[in-house]
Amino acid sequence: MECKVKIKLSTGAVMPEYQTPGASGADVRALLPHPVDVSPGMRCAVPTGIYVEVPEGYEVQIRPRSGLAVRSGMTVLNSPGTIDSDYRGEIIVLMVNLGGETFRINDGDRIAQMVVCPVVRGEFERVEELSDTKRGEGRFGHTGSR
Repeated sequence: MECKVKIKLSTGAVMPEYQTPGASGADVRALLPHPVDVSPGMRCAVPTGIYVEVPEGYEVQIRPRSGLAVRSGMTVLNSPGTIDSDYRGEIIVLMVNLGGETFRINDGDRIAQMVVCPVVRGEFERVEELSDTKRGEGRFGHTGSR
């Protein structure tokens, strides 16, 4: 399934790019005037110079790059970040360093992936009771670790 996404680029920005024919995420690169050092535990907002127009009924999700996360601990803070179909501003990637060492982001570094996804809007109905299930109100870890 394909979805036409219009992309406007700032000067110096790089078009998102799929690395393999089966990739669902297109790599997104940083657009920085100078390198940014991110200390352990710190957050940063990384500009990309990418602006998108996504058809109604779709969204763009900004997700971590797995290799970057496993090697350095750098990941997308609000994963997945949601770019709505009516947003026309620059895509800014919110990142956090969960690793133990300072990480440097350079201009042009691949920092995240962009995935185009269909959107289903729920029709919310207020009720007094919900149907019973086997799980019920069991919270985190309720089903055990095995």
